[in-house]
Amino acid sequence: MTTTALVDPRTATVEGATRESLAGLGREALGERLASIGVPERQLRMRVSQLWGWIYVRGATSFDHMTDVAKDLRQTLAARFSLDRPEIVSEQVSVDGTRKWLLRLADGKDVETVYIPEEDRGTLCISSQVGCTLNCTFCHTGTQRLVRNLTAREIVGQIMLARDRIGDWPGAVPDDPAGLPSGARKITNVVLMGMGEPLYNFDNVRDACAIAADGAGLSISKRRITLSTSGIVPEIPRWGDEAGTMLAISLHAVRDTLRDELVPINKKWPIRALLDACRAYPGLSNAKRITFEYVMLKGVNDSIADAKALVKLLAKIPAKINLIPFNPWPGAPYECSDWEQIEKFAEVVNRAGYASPVRSPRGRDIMAACGQLKSASLKQRASERLGGAPA
Repeated sequence: MTTTALVDPRTATVEGATRESLAGLGREALGERLASIGVPERQLRMRVSQLWGWIYVRGATSFDHMTDVAKDLRQTLAARFSLDRPEIVSEQVSVDGTRKWLLRLADGKDVETVYIPEEDRGTLCISSQVGCTLNCTFCHTGTQRLVRNLTAREIVGQIMLARDRIGDWPGAVPDDPAGLPSGARKITNVVLMGMGEPLYNFDNVRDACAIAADGAGLSISKRRITLSTSGIVPEIPRWGDEAGTMLAISLHAVRDTLRDELVPINKKWPIRALLDACRAYPGLSNAKRITFEYVMLKGVNDSIADAKALVKLLAKIPAKINLIPFNPWPGAPYECSDWEQIEKFAEVVNRAGYASPVRSPRGRDIMAACGQLKSASLKQRASERLGGAPA
């Protein structure tokens, strides 16, 4: 593991106030900002298109780079706005190549973002809130109080920052290509599985996903964007209608009594209501399956009876089941299931016809694995974080 302090000393101001960043804004908002500095209405569409290409296709970090924009307009833009991303406070690199960034937002609040490279793909796990309100007992983020929702700009900014760091813009060369995917795209998938419950920040997350999926910009297919929810039932069909990304459900139990403990929001929307919403998810098909996430907790939810009940629960739902070995964190009240038991559980699920990959723990030594994110990360020996877990 390596840790690098990357505090950014930027001091861009206008009369003592921080300049607003245009990076992460949608087309309408960009048009409003241009109109505010006197760009004629007849030029707005063209100018928005120019800025959009420079910001989201080329990844420009300075208005000086925008060579097809008139010099006087570039100067006006630079005086009023910036192209800043969230500030990197620190960067940690795991022994397995996973990278975790602690990011500072304009108001001084922190979030964490994780990049997981593989040979043929790269997955970026982004946050939607500062903290969380759900208090899931197996999740480290749940021990941190909810501070606020992220704006759409702050959500998109995480993607742009990650593309900066790993050289994922056209023509960019990564500082250290070791361990990165071999394809042209280094970030192929985006998952809203970081800090926060994204459906409690619906509008901002939807708007951010629309920017990310725009084919004339960041161009990340909606089939490669996955929103994970703990089960905000009324918002699930709305998300399918308005955003249409892939969907993942943080399930983790097959009985309401246990899920009430593990995922307390279950007391409001129990398993039956949640699965009814899943069955009605717009566009659901064998080609667009819902992923059900199931964290493996030793002696809690990992019995063969639980496995059989799981496949019965999910009957007639086009689904994939992700089995997640529990990732320990300081003070966690659970242990990871034994590897042999995880394999037995997976065998039951596979025999029922469900794809059930066991998610390989990534980034455990830097507290970047599933369920470990917390912006006020606590120090812990790597041997403690890795102890008792499958290799």
